[in-house]
Amino acid sequence: MDAFLKELGTGFAYVGHEVKIKIGNDKHSIDFLLFNFKYNCFVVLEIKVTEFKAEYIGQVLKYINYVDDNIKEPFNDKTVGVIICKEVNGYVLKYCSDDRIFTTTYELA
Repeated sequence: MDAFLKELGTGFAYVGHEVKIKIGNDKHSIDFLLFNFKYNCFVVLEIKVTEFKAEYIGQVLKYINYVDDNIKEPFNDKTVGVIICKEVNGYVLKYCSDDRIFTTTYELA
């Protein structure tokens, strides 16, 4: 985990993996919940093994809004989301994204 957090950049701290949340009657789990002390914000991290899809944006926005409403403190900055996918579809990203969501790709070794 330490190496993974260092690869993400500076200031990341591990909060939890498969963090269980309940929205209405539906149960969900956030792949990774991190906190970045450099930027004073929570980070929702979702890892996908497929090409980037538009529905991933909605999923991450839902988790971001949940964390903002139920976990973060008033003195924390707004939560951001990171989606790590096998491939990024630039057109989907261009037309479906939000400025609080970042995407990146990975390559299997």
